[in-house]
Amino acid sequence: MQIVDLATNHLTNPLGYALGGSPRFSWMVEGAKGRAQKSARIEVALDEAFTTLLYDTGFDPSLSSICTSLPQLALAPRTRYYWRVSVLSDADERATSAPAWFETAKLDEPWQARWISPVQQEKRHPILFRDFKVEKPIRQARAYVCGLGLYTLTLSGAHASEDCLTPGLCAYDKWLPYQSYDVTDLIVPGENRIQIQLGNGWYKGRYGLDITREYHYGEDFAAICELILTFADGTEQVIASDTRWQSLRSCILDSSIFDGERRDDTLLPGEACAVREIELDKGLLQPRRNPPVRIMQTLSPVAVIHTPAGETVLDMGQNMVGWLEFTCRAPKGSEFYLQFGEVLQGGNFYRDNMRTALCEYHYVSDGKQKAVRPSFTFYGFRYVKLTKWPQDVALSDFRGLVLYTALPATGSLLTANEKVNRLIQNTLWGQRGNFVDNPSDCPQRDERMGWTGDAQIFFDTAAYNMDVYPFYSKYCYDLAREQAALEGCVPVVIPKHDVTQKGACAWGDAATIIPWRLYVRYGDVQLLQEQYPSMKAWVDYIRSRDRETGDTRLWRGDFHYGDWLSLDVEDPVEERFGGTDHVYLASCYYYYSATLVSKAAQVLGLTAQSQSYAALAEEVRAAILNAYCTPTGRLAVNTQTAYVLALYMDILPPEWREQAAHDLTQKLKQADYHLRTGFIGTPYLCRVLTDIGRNDIAYHLLLQEDFPSWLYQVNMGATTIWERWNSILPDGSISDTGMNSLNHYSYGSIVQWLYQYAAGIVPLEESPGMGRFAIAPHPDPAIGWMQARYKAPSGEITVAWAYDEAGQFSLEVSVPFGAQATLTLPEGADSAPKVLYAGQYRWQYPAQSAQKLPLDLDTPVLEIYRHPRAVKVLEAAFPELTGMMLFDMFAGQRSLNDLIRDQFIAPDDPRLNGLPQALSAVADEKVARQKRTR
Repeated sequence: MQIVDLATNHLTNPLGYALGGSPRFSWMVEGAKGRAQKSARIEVALDEAFTTLLYDTGFDPSLSSICTSLPQLALAPRTRYYWRVSVLSDADERATSAPAWFETAKLDEPWQARWISPVQQEKRHPILFRDFKVEKPIRQARAYVCGLGLYTLTLSGAHASEDCLTPGLCAYDKWLPYQSYDVTDLIVPGENRIQIQLGNGWYKGRYGLDITREYHYGEDFAAICELILTFADGTEQVIASDTRWQSLRSCILDSSIFDGERRDDTLLPGEACAVREIELDKGLLQPRRNPPVRIMQTLSPVAVIHTPAGETVLDMGQNMVGWLEFTCRAPKGSEFYLQFGEVLQGGNFYRDNMRTALCEYHYVSDGKQKAVRPSFTFYGFRYVKLTKWPQDVALSDFRGLVLYTALPATGSLLTANEKVNRLIQNTLWGQRGNFVDNPSDCPQRDERMGWTGDAQIFFDTAAYNMDVYPFYSKYCYDLAREQAALEGCVPVVIPKHDVTQKGACAWGDAATIIPWRLYVRYGDVQLLQEQYPSMKAWVDYIRSRDRETGDTRLWRGDFHYGDWLSLDVEDPVEERFGGTDHVYLASCYYYYSATLVSKAAQVLGLTAQSQSYAALAEEVRAAILNAYCTPTGRLAVNTQTAYVLALYMDILPPEWREQAAHDLTQKLKQADYHLRTGFIGTPYLCRVLTDIGRNDIAYHLLLQEDFPSWLYQVNMGATTIWERWNSILPDGSISDTGMNSLNHYSYGSIVQWLYQYAAGIVPLEESPGMGRFAIAPHPDPAIGWMQARYKAPSGEITVAWAYDEAGQFSLEVSVPFGAQATLTLPEGADSAPKVLYAGQYRWQYPAQSAQKLPLDLDTPVLEIYRHPRAVKVLEAAFPELTGMMLFDMFAGQRSLNDLIRDQFIAPDDPRLNGLPQALSAVADEKVARQKRTR
């Protein structure tokens, strides 16, 4: 038995991070004979040998491997704490982990350093530095640094870390994250130099919806730094930023998140200049909350393209986010000019969909052979135009450096369908590219902002793919800070920068949805407690808007984005707000958020508040039913998304759900079984279909290949998820240049359905952190087989299912140590739930789907309606019947022969000729397709 993956706040050996009220510890157990943890012990010490023991829980059965906090542990500033875990299993095995550690930042310790800035402010980027001498042996050295807009830290020419784009993106006017670095190994005896190179970044560069504006948060380059040297004799020396530092001019002429970077290595730094102290509030400084952005992967270009326009273009083979590094071998003074884009048009380089973002890199060589790359920008691109290239073009000279927040991968999915596999990969690449310190909508054009709607829509998919606990925790922290300044209203963008629009439904509801989903996924009640005031304030804000518009328990009168970019309007390109009534949508989210606040209050022991918000939710629900439903339960808002929300959010009473489920399937049938949903409806559509027993339609939507569909994008060569269903038209032309990102992860939320429904790995609200979870696969022969792996907070869960040639269905499941799963077997097996403990399991039995009736004149009409291609055959033959309202419900289990006997169809109707063969051909085609995927 081994204890592995020790983490503090989901971070491995974190140095200088915000830890909340108290650090949260977690671990996993592997290789045990037992099934569960009987008891555990946590020890905390000041040394790795645990001779200076600070805290010992003793063996305690209440300690959870998923999340255990020790509020009794008082933490000192700038201190490393070692901790280890011992576990006793239910088989009486005992093991002790290797030590892990966490190190505190400055905490409440006052800063001796001052904010400093170059006396001379210019576009050319500065380097702030100080020389110092070390005359005694060093035991350790730490640097605590924040630089604005962006910075890199070096000591005597060596980088302090592999972090990129520090200090990251945040609400700079509300708080400023500083980073802590262990620089012990970079300090040498004698002369040393510490230097901070600064760039514009989000803080002072061109950024925001006002694309002409710079200096949104500040005009000056600025840095604050404390380098604390601890000597072997126990004394300390603090080298703090002040007017004893100096400034040099760097080789970076300018940088911009949108526009790129300009660097000239022929330039000399000139004479050192003075720095000045500036007034920035040191009270805003807080320890970092997010893991760093780093180079996480390296890609090689797949081709050099010589376009019809005479351009030389690199094809990276993948729409990626980060930098292009190249080897420079050109003489001194040679100019390199690179431009970045996502797509070719007519075989030529294209970047109009970047709008005003220049997305360029300019470099002038100093004649030395070296690897060259940017420092203070990033690009979203697949293609790179070598506009000026003064040396031979060799593929081996180029490397695509993929940047994103360093979050551990937690999930993987594989199926027998290569196009579905590509869709899964496209979603993952979209997540990577839009998780550059903050969840963004797109990573390439003049926007790249943290839209709240996108962030909440994608949360569960993101959490299957990666451990997003610290990433989304930081986002929620920013959200709460911005919200507090707006009296409970949530901006549509976090951080909000210059965006004034606020309070839209589904966007603002990120304040309730994300914290609740974080709690359910990771089991951290402390985080829920921290975010609860924000959750509550959002619903209170909606309540105030309700009062101002008549106290009707409907959310009226405000601006909303609606079912953004849905296809249920006359002109989806121009009419972006969708066809679903906005008051209906807003009121649904009013109800949903009030329900989540009630649940959160119940978890936190706030019974009276829980009851109050539950009562509010019921009042809103009643108002929705009164305003938007007939007395017989028909929904008056007749869109796919309207039915999806009513069903997903449990707004309808049980006796009305069947009608809404039927109406939803009818809407899909009217659309020839194509989705028409936008940002709001799409994430829930397939989930609802599976929940109402129409898993077949969910799979049909997944596997649909013509527009609009997920696989249409794949067929058109997409390597990420598009902003629009038709971002690229069938002829290869881009559909719109004004708002058309080819890396926009929101519609990738279908991957949650693949993990949670198709594979069946289901988190349970009643067991936060997935100590208990459900396994409820919903397979379909159309996809052949599926293999899913998810490293939950409780451990690694695997599910694999497959159909074979003999019509057998097999299912393999593994449950991690200490966890418990409730299994529901699919495919007609014993439907009674089975409780599974840690271990591996396998079942095999005849698949019910392989035993279904053939499609012929004796097949029940409802069964025919489960096959969209068969429906087309029937509609072509008998349009007057199939055009009848509720025909499939009316016919039900009656077959076409039954309808002949009941004289709905004449026995000698010539349209019956060839109909059995046509239906049989559909069945044969489906069987053949299933065999191809096995």
